[in-house]
Amino acid sequence: QVQLVESGGGLVQAGGSLRLSCAASGIIFRSNVMRWYRQAPGKQRELVASIATTGTTVYADAVKGRFTISRDNAKNTAYLQMNSLKPEDTAVYYCNAPAYGANYWGQGTQVTVSS
Repeated sequence: QVQLVESGGGLVQAGGSLRLSCAASGIIFRSNVMRWYRQAPGKQRELVASIATTGTTVYADAVKGRFTISRDNAKNTAYLQMNSLKPEDTAVYYCNAPAYGANYWGQGTQVTVSS
């Protein structure tokens, strides 16, 4: 059974930082691309960042230079370090892993940035 469990969300002032974690089980983590998405109220879910098995990273333009995605294969955990947060970063953040022909999602963690 595949499980993705996010943690680390919360309320922070603009300019602050948060680190999200995604603990994965039921997949061969080291062989899996890992992604972070977000969904703001009334908006579509959007890709924030992804990290390949090689460590290659891709970022949405809106977060380049502020967010860093990383992975620890020994802990089966992916991270999203978010710095210089802005009110427009407010959203539910989801961890995603494509595996075994399906797309798996975590339950999401709320990030709220106050101005």
